[in-house]
Amino acid sequence: MRHDLTARALIAVVFWPFLFFFWFLGLFVLFLSSTTSSEVCPRLETRAEFLAAANGTLPMLILQTLIYAVPVVCLVLWNRLSPEPARASHVATCIKLFAIAALIGAIWDYGSSLTCDGYGQPFFSTAWRMTSYLPIVSLLINLPLYVLVFSLGRAYSTRDDITEDGVVHSSQDNP
Repeated sequence: MRHDLTARALIAVVFWPFLFFFWFLGLFVLFLSSTTSSEVCPRLETRAEFLAAANGTLPMLILQTLIYAVPVVCLVLWNRLSPEPARASHVATCIKLFAIAALIGAIWDYGSSLTCDGYGQPFFSTAWRMTSYLPIVSLLINLPLYVLVFSLGRAYSTRDDITEDGVVHSSQDNP
């Protein structure tokens, strides 16, 4: 019991900073820096330059997705330490929503870097230009994901032996 509580506390030490700094604050930073059309487009002139610039973003997209996955991994670890069927289904929903949000985010980031040629002429099809609508779709997916992850994180990182009035009740099986 004591080891489970320690493990849950260690997971909480990782979960909350990642959730706050990378999910909530990082969203604004990445939103502002993810579009390349304002700065990069005037400097790139050939299709090869645009493909090289877009492909250069792939390692950063992978790193960004791995960092964003940390709170979801924490939820999975918490679920392993104290399994509850109701929470397990919510964790599975979080994993699915996260996978969809990561895919849409990657398509948006990659696609937004392929939409212009420096002279206002599109290099690629209108399908790539449609990626400008993906932030709205991403927001519609991320809002329930944020709420669900936050509520699960709060439920998992709260001690079971403390009631709402703040009184600690010692369990019978602790020596």
